[in-house]
Amino acid sequence: VVPQQAETLRSAAVVNGLLALSYLKDARSQLKIYGLDGQFKAEVPLPGIGTASNLVGRADSDVAFVTFTNYVRPTTLYQYDFAKNALTQFWAPKLKFNPDDFVSEQVFYQSKDGTRVPMTISYKKGLKKNRQNPTLLYGYGGFNISILPAFSVQNLAWMELGGVYAVANLRGGAEYGEEWHRAGMKHNKQNVFDDFIAAAKYLIADGYTSPKHLGIYGRSNGGLLIGAAMTQRPELFAAALPAVGVLDMLRFHKFTIGWAWVAEYGSADNLDDFKVLYRYSPYDNLKKGVDYPATMVMTADHDDRVVPYHSFKFAARLQAYNSGKRPVIVRIEHNAGHGAGKPTAKRIEEARDIIVFLAAHTGLKLDG
Repeated sequence: VVPQQAETLRSAAVVNGLLALSYLKDARSQLKIYGLDGQFKAEVPLPGIGTASNLVGRADSDVAFVTFTNYVRPTTLYQYDFAKNALTQFWAPKLKFNPDDFVSEQVFYQSKDGTRVPMTISYKKGLKKNRQNPTLLYGYGGFNISILPAFSVQNLAWMELGGVYAVANLRGGAEYGEEWHRAGMKHNKQNVFDDFIAAAKYLIADGYTSPKHLGIYGRSNGGLLIGAAMTQRPELFAAALPAVGVLDMLRFHKFTIGWAWVAEYGSADNLDDFKVLYRYSPYDNLKKGVDYPATMVMTADHDDRVVPYHSFKFAARLQAYNSGKRPVIVRIEHNAGHGAGKPTAKRIEEARDIIVFLAAHTGLKLDG
């Protein structure tokens, strides 16, 4: 009915006798209205760069609703007027801060091979590009998973204290469809790390920060990303947080559910895959006598997704090989797993430790 477009179609619904389509454009939501005959009617004006649900409403009702969130605005409910093609705020959470005091902007940068990569940078208004801003760069890049704008109290606390929060939409995800995913998997995995390193270079070149103020963070497959980035370019980062990461790429498939990731990474049991995995495996690429960033390796004693041995081995070798004076520590969550379902109290404790560790090594002042 509606021709395929460059943007990724995420969902479709019939509302008010029309087709409401939700697309992903440059790692942010785009909503379009079409007639049942496939004729374009309107693009819904969203409140900013962020993530919106599709329009929700009855097929024969002229009332529809949509939620919207981004890195500086919690999820808010809007009512859509089809006749005016306008959104009106219907419900918003009560807040102790003003989202309008913050900026969340999207930029594009070139990776090592010239690929155009989007990144969203969020911070408190009034920021000066003096290369001295404590900055946290986050990424994932894998398993066909899109990293879309979403509100986090932890990230808000970082920004309220004066920090910059950046999210790079790396290859390996689904931001631009299956081709984008395949460009960051198996023998193309180095593209993901190149994209992330290029994001760091952009933040430095554009004056947001400098290596002594830049921290990096990622979880699970994102923990692999952090391990690879800090072993390939340790001089770029002041602090690194590889959390519940896949860090031993030669043996990951031998434990718990690791065999299921072979389709994404390849297997060391295959010679061609072994050569690729060995080139970037964080554990196998640590080198003696290198001054590595301050590192807090994070894991949990009951993680049956990415077993803790990844973190234990990586941390032990990193402590043995590191020539610098910056600390290398391991944070082990007790009676916890990979992260899903973690109680609020444990989430608060983890957020506290992350912010305090990053602050100590990027120059963020905890008193504001």
